[in-house]
Amino acid sequence: MSVFEQLQQLLEGEGARFRVLSHPAEGKSDEVARIRGTTPGQGAKAMLCKTRNAEHWVLAVLPGDQKLDFRLLAAALGLPKMTMASAEEAAERTGCVIGAIPPFSPGPQVALVVDPGLVERHAEIAFNAGRLDRSMVLNAQDYVRVAKPALHRISAPAA
Repeated sequence: MSVFEQLQQLLEGEGARFRVLSHPAEGKSDEVARIRGTTPGQGAKAMLCKTRNAEHWVLAVLPGDQKLDFRLLAAALGLPKMTMASAEEAAERTGCVIGAIPPFSPGPQVALVVDPGLVERHAEIAFNAGRLDRSMVLNAQDYVRVAKPALHRISAPAA
């Protein structure tokens, strides 16, 4: 079963309020937001991160119009310096290409940390759902209920 199908099954099973959108594959946050009919800030940007020794893995999720502050992320979890996973590591851990990673932990070995600005400012969040050509728009409260993330401020305005 694909990541998209697993995610759809999870959300349906949990009674989450969501809709699926099919669209051309697009990697830029602003452009995919326009296609979805959402704002860039509603976009859940999911970034796989790790400690330098790869002992700890974290899926950091933040609003699409923000940038990740690696120092805040590490401090929130009491971990040493964090860095981005490579495209190969991300694909191996999540089963998705960068840009298609949904804002859900791919398993217990990957902590899920979400910037509260994503779910506090918007009634719905939007994200690529395991594929660059499929998005989901999900009720923000249902997202927090189903995904059970740790909520920590981990982002700063994009320059």
